[in-house]
Amino acid sequence: MPNFDNKEVTMSYSEKMLDQLDRGQLADAKKSFAWALRKDDDETLFNLAEELYGLGFLNQAQRVYLKLLEKYPDEDVLRTALAEIAIDNDHNDEALTYLNQITEDSDAYVPALLVAADLYQTEEQFEVTESKLLEAYQLAPDEPAVLFALGEFYNLIGKPEQAIRYYFALIQAGYLEFAKVDIAGRLGTAYAQSGHFDQALGYLEQVDPQYQSSDIRFQTGFTQLQLGKLNAAEQSLQALIDDDSQYASAYPALATVYEQENDYQQALKTVQEGLSVDQYNENLYAQAADYASHLGDDQLMDQYLQRAHEIDPDNLTITIQYSNFLLSQQRDQDNLNLLASVEDDEVVDPQVEWNRAQSYWRLEQFDQAGQAFSAALPAFEDNPDFLYQLIDYYQAVGERDLMFDQLQRYVELVPTDTEMAERLAEFEDQMY
Repeated sequence: MPNFDNKEVTMSYSEKMLDQLDRGQLADAKKSFAWALRKDDDETLFNLAEELYGLGFLNQAQRVYLKLLEKYPDEDVLRTALAEIAIDNDHNDEALTYLNQITEDSDAYVPALLVAADLYQTEEQFEVTESKLLEAYQLAPDEPAVLFALGEFYNLIGKPEQAIRYYFALIQAGYLEFAKVDIAGRLGTAYAQSGHFDQALGYLEQVDPQYQSSDIRFQTGFTQLQLGKLNAAEQSLQALIDDDSQYASAYPALATVYEQENDYQQALKTVQEGLSVDQYNENLYAQAADYASHLGDDQLMDQYLQRAHEIDPDNLTITIQYSNFLLSQQRDQDNLNLLASVEDDEVVDPQVEWNRAQSYWRLEQFDQAGQAFSAALPAFEDNPDFLYQLIDYYQAVGERDLMFDQLQRYVELVPTDTEMAERLAEFEDQMY
């Protein structure tokens, strides 16, 4: 029969501590830790520090590393470990002190560069972060930790094209997973974010089931949507909603699937379900308004656009969408009141000016209409619909010369409009 007592005796104090932590015996673990510092050999202590760091016991890990550094002052790997702990504790100056002690000829120099990059990234000094990572890459271009760090950095700052290079290099080196991260998922997401949807889907569909997070599942469904694979996208996004009903981004994407199938009733229902999850998303309200428009429900469209504008009155896209609706309803004073909320910057969006012009004109405020038409003209001088209105306006206010100029321009743009061509000919006969 095995002698379990002997086995217990041969356990190191470090092993005892970790076992006690696993059992939740914190008081006993504290005692074992004290004995480990006194009795265990240095290699065992180093392994203990790594385990403690991974478990989040930063202060205890730091004590072990400091003890070892006193005995081995030339071991820079201890300094990088202490720097990481300092960063985790928001003691960046302390971390820099350790890192600055590591010279370029040290075996720990590349790991130190990675730790330094992490430090500067926490401070959002991204240019310095990038320079540290690229220096590490220059020194160790095949080191997976360096490739992973560069991929993650470019992914973080929204440069997926650059991230692709390093994630792809990891996969080429045989690393489908690194630091408990699925690299296929990262690469597929980066491809999708950079618009390379064919490549993206190939990698997203390879993601191991254990890494099929809601984010990955959404990205898969969204990518299928971009590729026009509507049935697959519908299945992916609906399954995501069934499993994670709080994943708000899935609803507008699924609604877009139904929109492309011309099922506006189901699209509206889906967005309404999304609003129950994300009730302060102005873009969802605007999307719902668009579907209500296709269903001919003006009252619901008005309700949703008004709510979207209330949530974000500075969202010019929504303001113009609401303004277009008010124009279609000939609610001109409401439209002018709405557009009065648009700040009068040095350059106002020309669509705002055009919309103002139409309401001023219908309200017979001709001077204001003329000013708004003139402000919009440079942006819409090649737009037949705008010119058509402008011609009628100039005729109404008796601006014959301006009317003639725009009539000529219109006929140049739309020579097939025989009615306007005849109107121009008549006008020319009157002039000559």
